[in-house]
Amino acid sequence: MKARELSILGVPRGKVMKAALRAIRVATQAGLKKVELNHSIRLLMQDPEKWIRHPQLGNLAVEFLSHPDAEGHASVCPSASVRFEQWGADLAAAVVDQMRNACQLPVSVAGALMPDAHVGYGLPIGGVLATNNAVIPYAVGVDIACRMKLSILDMPVHNLVRHHALMTRAIEQETRFGVGSVFQKYRDHDVMDEDWNVTTVTGRLHDKAWSQLGTSGSGNHFVEFGEVMIEKPGLGLPAGSYTALLSHSGSRGAGAVVAGHYSRLAMSLHQDLPKGLKQLAWLDLASEPGVEYWEAMQLMGKYAAANHSCIHRHVVRHLGAGILLQVENHHNFAWIEPHGGREVVVHRKGATPAGSGVLGVIPGSMGDPGYVVRGRGNPRSLESASHGAGRRMSRRRAKQSLTWNETRNYLEERGVTLLSAGLNESPMAYKNIEVVMAAQQDLVEIIARFDPRLVKMAPDGERVEN
Repeated sequence: MKARELSILGVPRGKVMKAALRAIRVATQAGLKKVELNHSIRLLMQDPEKWIRHPQLGNLAVEFLSHPDAEGHASVCPSASVRFEQWGADLAAAVVDQMRNACQLPVSVAGALMPDAHVGYGLPIGGVLATNNAVIPYAVGVDIACRMKLSILDMPVHNLVRHHALMTRAIEQETRFGVGSVFQKYRDHDVMDEDWNVTTVTGRLHDKAWSQLGTSGSGNHFVEFGEVMIEKPGLGLPAGSYTALLSHSGSRGAGAVVAGHYSRLAMSLHQDLPKGLKQLAWLDLASEPGVEYWEAMQLMGKYAAANHSCIHRHVVRHLGAGILLQVENHHNFAWIEPHGGREVVVHRKGATPAGSGVLGVIPGSMGDPGYVVRGRGNPRSLESASHGAGRRMSRRRAKQSLTWNETRNYLEERGVTLLSAGLNESPMAYKNIEVVMAAQQDLVEIIARFDPRLVKMAPDGERVEN
């Protein structure tokens, strides 16, 4: 355990933190596991006198007793709504109402709405919320640690046409899409050697997660080849055009189970919340459920990253190509970060981290460009940016109002080959990515543009799991 992890439990800085770090080293050497330590420290902070004679944590209890301001629970902010900032002028009233509701929580500190925001469960997709020592499962999202990854390859751009058949086979044979999709021969990755028993929930998911390692879900998840045009320095490569592989997926079935379990648990602990706030129920990070969810979320983050690692490794190996550079980032995650002179829990549900100098990928749609960006570290957005173009119509409305004929014409005009997808992911179902990027020029700087050329998503008719 590190100082930052201890701080989210409520351990104060200074002598108490130093004592805690020493105690953890001793306890770890004695064989105590991380989950046990989390639980023990939480109990110690509630009643340190009972722990004075503990062989490993006794000295910590003494230090804690000498620090009168130390508390083992989350303090709350006043019930009045906190301020949130908004980017984009065309956000639906329901989206703004959701953000306003989130800012009324007693644990809320600050909020921000990105220009791609649309309605989600609890917090809008494209919503950013900072809280005080509390994590909100539905403000993280159902697809925990959904992620973007871009690999720039050492293949000339003309291969997108010249070796179209080879690249098609690479995607078709080395990826899987849809609810319940698995590989019969499991992919290898160190993430499966992690301690999946950090919670009882994740402990049951190890085999399920392994079978889905290297696969993508349904909905807006994709794997695609395209052309990257590097426009500005910052990637370590000369300006010009490159062939690239881009993917979007998350923590699959395992993440969905974790999200569902802890969302229900949070709501059961806050049954007094009004209807409009019910899905924003939180878990105190100094409580056992809060620590469990935090540990499970971190594991799902590693697993989502491993999914992309496997996809890129196997697809690129199939091509016999090399990787010049990779850029990747989570969304649907929570981070402990300093903002406004204090450490807070920043939830980015469908929002990209955009700290100063931080690289990220913001995709458009299957037929529109995406962008590699460098964050400007704008404190008003809690150092965040959009995670895509954002939907302008629901999936149901898209299926009812759009046609495959107009979608294919749109893609053909832009030189895009579509291997499979649902009609509800048609480019016309999304906002104009150029408008979205223009609305957040103070949040990110564009350094490269990605234009899709060969796209695969879950086939039409798949149940959406993200």
